[in-house]
Amino acid sequence: MPRTDRFLDIRRDPHSDELFARGGDLEAHSILQRAGFLAVVRLHETHHRAPAGLSEDDESRLATDAVAHLRGAGYHVDCEAPFDTDARPARYPALGASVSHLAGRLREATDTDEAAGILTELTAPHDGVLAGVEETLGALAEFFDGLGSAADPYTARRLHYLADEYVRVIHSDLAHTREQLADRHDSHPGRRACAEQVPDHEPERSAVCACPPPPRALPAPAPPPVGAARLRR
Repeated sequence: MPRTDRFLDIRRDPHSDELFARGGDLEAHSILQRAGFLAVVRLHETHHRAPAGLSEDDESRLATDAVAHLRGAGYHVDCEAPFDTDARPARYPALGASVSHLAGRLREATDTDEAAGILTELTAPHDGVLAGVEETLGALAEFFDGLGSAADPYTARRLHYLADEYVRVIHSDLAHTREQLADRHDSHPGRRACAEQVPDHEPERSAVCACPPPPRALPAPAPPPVGAARLRR
């Protein structure tokens, strides 16, 4: 059965003529937002709309670009004829993917030294991920400070607050966690690296891995029939 979150619909609302994109999973939402759509979060759904103030031609280009990138990523997109395209732009890894790669490495880490080394990529004071987030928030605050609207200085102060009170606290906490891990020198009891070697006592010499097989889960007993009554003797 096909996954419903792999299907999207991009078209104009017949009543308001607004351009909407509906459907898709989080990856599709990321593609839509990189194409220029804005997320509209509702209680039971999240859909996307075109930014305010665009001309009809600009909206068409935005929708066509989104259709091309979504289909290039393997999504099924139903759209109006003006947005249909055979273009399939090249895909490049997003910046966030390199950060998410750290999670995969942590899931495979077998000791505290390895975990501490991976965590360093987040906490390094000069070029770690969190240092980059803090610097980016500061640059965005500077951008708002000179933008000219009456509310912009408030937004700038809010961004400085987020960098100072939240990102720095997370940075400090994780740096302390990294130091704790680096001092322990412990192997993870639930993980070990596979050497793919046969032990000397193994009689079956054709085996290539000494790792024990994963424990086999016993099947759960079948539930009693609905409405079944206990028989009386």
